[in-house]
Parts: sequence; C-alpha cells; structure tokens
Amino acid sequence: MPNIRPVSDLRNKFAEISETVHETQQPIFLTKNGYANMVVMSSDAYEKMQFESEVYFKLREAEIEARITNQRYSHKEVMSELRKQLAARGADEKVL
Repeated sequence: MPNIRPVSDLRNKFAEISETVHETQQPIFLTKNGYANMVVMSSDAYEKMQFESEVYFKLREAEIEARITNQRYSHKEVMSELRKQLAARGADEKVL
C-alpha cells in the first residue's frame, strides 16, 4: 500500500518522513490540495531504481538486437574477448 501524505508534512514532519523512507526503502507520495504533487525517497532507493532501470534498458536493447541478427556468441568467446580487452587496457595504463 503506498504511503500518501500531504506535502505540508514535508515541512512539519521532515524527520519522520526521512526516517520512514530510509527504514522502508519505499517512496512517500506527497499531495497538494488532494492531488499528487511529488515523491520522496531515500537516495539508496533512488540509486537502486536507477540501476534496475538501466539494467532493464540494456536487456531490452539486447533482446531487440537478438531479433534483428543471427550472430550469437558462446560464453567462452565472450570471456576470451573481455580478457583481451582488459589485458590491452592494462598495457595502455602501464604506458601512461
């Protein structure tokens, strides 16, 4: 069940709101004149939401690419290529 409170609580009960969003990791929806106005959430919850959104976007992008191409790579091929790139990057950093 969403936590809905009047926007005036942000001013009058800030400490309580802060404690709630950090303990529950859930947002609080603030209303003004009975209508949705803003959402308050902890920075940890926001970062988690951003990360999950980015992961979802990357997976969606991969699904689309998989539909338009028949090219596939095995786990072994992917890991081998990553190791090559990391080794090259390490060599570049040693030169600097």
